[in-house]
Order: sequence, then C-alpha cells, then structure tokens
Amino acid sequence: MKRLRPLLGFVLLLFSVFSFPAFADFDIVLSLPPNANVPDLSGYGVIQDVFRSSDPDVLWVQLRVSVLPNFSSNSNVRFSEQIRLTTLPSNPHAGCWVTAPLTADASWYKTQPSFRLINLDNALRYATGRGVAVAVIDSLMDYSHPALAGHLTSGRDFTGPGGGIILNDSSAGYLDDSSAGYLDQATITYLNDSSAGYLDDSSAGYLDSQPRAWSHATSVGSIIAAIATDAMIMPVVAFGPNGSSDTLTIAKAIIWAVDNGAQVINMSFGTEDTSKVMQKAITYALDHSVTLVASAGNNNTSLTSVPQYPAAYSGVISTAATNLRDVKASFSNYGPTIVMDAPGVNIISAAPGNLYGCMSGTSFSAPIIAGTAALVRSEGVTSVTQPITSGAINIDAQNPAYTGQLGKRVDVRNSVN
Repeated sequence: MKRLRPLLGFVLLLFSVFSFPAFADFDIVLSLPPNANVPDLSGYGVIQDVFRSSDPDVLWVQLRVSVLPNFSSNSNVRFSEQIRLTTLPSNPHAGCWVTAPLTADASWYKTQPSFRLINLDNALRYATGRGVAVAVIDSLMDYSHPALAGHLTSGRDFTGPGGGIILNDSSAGYLDDSSAGYLDQATITYLNDSSAGYLDDSSAGYLDSQPRAWSHATSVGSIIAAIATDAMIMPVVAFGPNGSSDTLTIAKAIIWAVDNGAQVINMSFGTEDTSKVMQKAITYALDHSVTLVASAGNNNTSLTSVPQYPAAYSGVISTAATNLRDVKASFSNYGPTIVMDAPGVNIISAAPGNLYGCMSGTSFSAPIIAGTAALVRSEGVTSVTQPITSGAINIDAQNPAYTGQLGKRVDVRNSVN
C-alpha cells in the first residue's frame, strides 16, 4: 500500500495539471471622465492602451487583468466590460475570379446587371458624391488597385503595434462573406460581353486559400467607388489579415472616422454579442450626424430571434441581400428591423492584384447603400434614411414568406434629386 501512495499522488498531480487550465489574463475596457487620473488604474491591472477622442466625453483605457476588478467604489469608472475577439468565417471569397477587359477603364464593372437593376447610371447624372468622405471599417485595402485609384483619402490602421487587436477567445464571426458561389446567367453574359477574362482553376486555385480578410476591404471599397464616383473613401483598418478584430478596436475605428471627417461609415461586419463600447461609438457617430450602414448577416436567420450588431443598433441602416429577381438571397438574414436591401449575389468587385471577383454576401449589399447615402449627402441632405427609403422599391410581392422583413430595395435614381 505504501508503494502505491507515491504513484497515486503522481496521478492526482497529472489530473490537476491537465484537467484544470491555469488562469489567463484578459483585457477589459474602462470608460472614464476626461479628467480621470489614468495612472491610478495601474492598481487594478496593466494599462495596455489609452484612447481619447477630440470630444472629451470619450476616454477609454484598455486594462489587462487576471480577474475582473470590482469598480463599484470607483466613481470615475462609467462602465467596464471585457473586450471580445471576433474572427471571420472561413468561407470562399468569390464565385468566380476574372481579369479586367484589356480596353476597359477602371470602372468597367459599374455597368454590371446588379447596378443596372438599382438604376445607378441614371442617378449619376444628378449626383456623384463629390465632397463626401465614406469611411470603410474593414481589413487592409489594395490601395494600388485601379478601381480605387483617385478614390482614396487618408485613413488609419488600428491593427499594427499598439493598434488594438487582442487575443481572447470568442465564437463571434465578423466580416460576413457568404459561401454562395453560383453564377446567374445575367452575370455570365455580362462578363462574356465585356471581354473580361475568367481565371481557370489552375490559375485561380490559390486565391480561395488566401487569408480570410484578403479581398474583403478592396471589394467593399470598389463597390462604393462605383456607386458614388466622386466620393472619397477613407480606409480604416480594424481587422487583421487573418480576419481578427475585437470590440474595442472597432469602436475606436468608428470614433476616429467621425473625428476625421467621415460623413458616411460602412460596416460590413456583425456579431451576435452587443457591446457597451461599440454602442457608445455608434451613438457618438449619430450625435455627430454621421450616416451609418451595416450588413445584416448571412445566417438566413431572423434578426428578431438572433440580433446582429452593429446592424441592430438604433439609427443604423441595416441592409439585407437580394438577387437580380428581387428575391431574398438564400443566405441573407431578415427581420422587421431591416431598413434596406440591395443586390448581394455575384456582385462584381475588385480584388487585390488587379483582379475582380463575383462576391456574394450582405457585406457587399451594405456598400451599395453606403454609396447611395454618399450621393444623397452630396446634395446637402444630412438625414438620408428618408430619401433612400421613400424612393425604394417594395419587394414584398416577390418575397411572400418575408413580408415586412427585408426593408425596401434601393433605387439609386429615386434617392437623389
């Protein structure tokens, strides 16, 4: 029996080591008044970052702690919450990859079937978005792509050293590429007629193995550039190349965009988790008369039962996706809180390296609405929801199972004067 005791002790030690993980540090964000003494917070944990806005109402401190402190006796702490990491779903990037026609200008894709459906050509005779800055909170863009040349203004990268992305686990998924990869006949015909060149499997196979965020921002930005041809796109990088971001980084990106002159902000991402710091950023933008557009998500789920943020926040123009027949895209979320819908199946848009892809997802419907908002704002209108919705097309008849749950399909010409 005595010989068994050391062995039993060793087994118990192994059980304790492998069955119970060690405590790990995690990051929280604190909201403080402008005159707060930030160094005093070091007694709670290690200060990682301090973020201030031009508005003194925003002072956020990122703190690394081992356990959640009790701030009930600290009158300076307005709120605190754990910072959540979010990542992209690993879905295919596109239904097809093409190269631009050799004789085409950089905006050749502006005449694609989806943009004809929304009456874009006629709208651009009346408004072009001149004088409006549209912030794209997303991953890194290919700034050298011809589709974006002349459309970009100064932005900021929040993902570099000290930028903000942290590494605590979350199951939430952000930038919402859809796995829908089929091509409709109209898109095929358009590409054939335009003389765009398809990339065969041997040439394009490596593209779908690129990191999750590889093409997302470039695609989103190029859609805005096609809709609002004279607007300036402000790239605000909040997602790393592997598709990682977190609630604080996104909130800082929104605040920074507002403080640096964005009049429209496109947010082609979403999570099921609400966040105090992200809610504060949304309210801040709305208080500064910034138009906010967000994708509704690609889970084919009712937003009544499973809300998606930031689309679910009041004042945000939540956007669903439809096809060329004005029928809800198979993947698109839906619900009575949806404000608008726009084409989101096989949208031809730019990809890094002077390529183009046929993209599907509400991520690519949202920038159509953001571009339309830029057109309206270039006419001197600040509150754009009413002009966009009043000129939009009711598509309930085409979607009897989703009556009142898709908003209205945008008609860009009807949105402008």
